[in-house]
Amino acid sequence: MLQLDATATAARLSFEALIPALRRAFAEEGCEVPLRHTHRIADPAGAGGSVLLMPAWKPGGLFGLKTVMIFPGNGARGLPGLHSLYTLFDASTGVPLAQLDGNTITSRRTAAAAALAASFLAREDAARLLVLGCGRVARLLPEAMRCVRPITRVQVWNHRPEGALALAREWREQGIDVQAVTDLDAAVHEADIVSCATLASAPLVRGAQLREGTHLDLIGSFTPQMRECDAACFARSRVFVDTEEALAKSGDVLGAIAEGTFEAARLQGTLAQLVRGERAGRREAGEITLFKAVGNALEDLAAAELVAAAMLGR
Repeated sequence: MLQLDATATAARLSFEALIPALRRAFAEEGCEVPLRHTHRIADPAGAGGSVLLMPAWKPGGLFGLKTVMIFPGNGARGLPGLHSLYTLFDASTGVPLAQLDGNTITSRRTAAAAALAASFLAREDAARLLVLGCGRVARLLPEAMRCVRPITRVQVWNHRPEGALALAREWREQGIDVQAVTDLDAAVHEADIVSCATLASAPLVRGAQLREGTHLDLIGSFTPQMRECDAACFARSRVFVDTEEALAKSGDVLGAIAEGTFEAARLQGTLAQLVRGERAGRREAGEITLFKAVGNALEDLAAAELVAAAMLGR
């Protein structure tokens, strides 16, 4: 069985290839994507954690399973809070084919999905990108968004300012015009695309600060307890999701529903519906659009298929 580490996995997942691969995956029919399984893992000696199991497969093709271990207390132990593996099988025989770095699959497909959504929802002239967060996904967003919009200026904010400063230095070395910011409200008001890739449990982006024509991208939070924006963002926006599972799993969506600024009937569409032309994306330059993603095993499988095509010839 082929085994690829993070570097080898990333080498086969350029955004120039991955974004179109996700577009094809959402346009196609026939992929089986059950709801994710979530289980709590108790630990008498610590805070414990959770495991997510995310399968997807194409009959007669490939079967993929992502196993994600989330242990929030790991920071006190000097360890990352999240670990994941992606295992690929032959869907006709069950034969294991490859084990890929799950963190790399997740971070790159998440950034690619955000860029795919922005290709439908952000203004065509969107040039100013604000990134919230400094983690695996956040650091990929300028590269991904540049594939679909003419990004010329990037700002980065983090709850720990030193993290934003360090990431800004890293991006400058890559030739990106970037500035670390501390005034989040002002930065939100100036941006064309606001992309949140955090694990926040309290809202960071306020709807009152969104300028007309802004695209708000919420791709960090993925549980009912996590929120990256306030309910006013939903009141002012045309709202799209990666999959309808977000209506039950996203703290941002559930919070807006509880506060009366959003209801399921106001949902404008899913990423699949945008790709298939079943729902309209941005209609006017001045409207505010919002994309909420909680992650989808279809995206993981599409990424793994790219790796399999390069390494296994299938």
